[in-house]
Amino acid sequence: MFLHELNEQQKEAFICLAHNIVVSDGVLNPSEKVMMDQLRREIGLRDDFEPRYIPIEGVENTFDTQRAKVAVIIALIRLGYADGAFEIEEQFLLKEICQRFEITVQQFSIIENWVRRLIALEKEARSFM
Repeated sequence: MFLHELNEQQKEAFICLAHNIVVSDGVLNPSEKVMMDQLRREIGLRDDFEPRYIPIEGVENTFDTQRAKVAVIIALIRLGYADGAFEIEEQFLLKEICQRFEITVQQFSIIENWVRRLIALEKEARSFM
């Protein structure tokens, strides 16, 4: 949604963080794969870039603005819900990223609630089609 504003280094780091999230529970669900493909298209990441594990330590230095950090958290939460279940491993990893980004538990809760409402609205919109 806001990821197009990231620079190239941030886009690569984001897709690697997204990869960390989807493999954190040990299962790559088809809906997670679809969303990963959508995210790649949204950010305009080159086709030959292969996501890989990225350490969480230091990631706050790559995403150096509050806007970039929140955009990443929104997208990662949405990805966590891609398969219909925000697994505990995904939540744990996201909360660790939030700590690095200095996003409080309360801010995370507000963002997560907003993402759940967004998902519900998208589902409702699809029902119109």
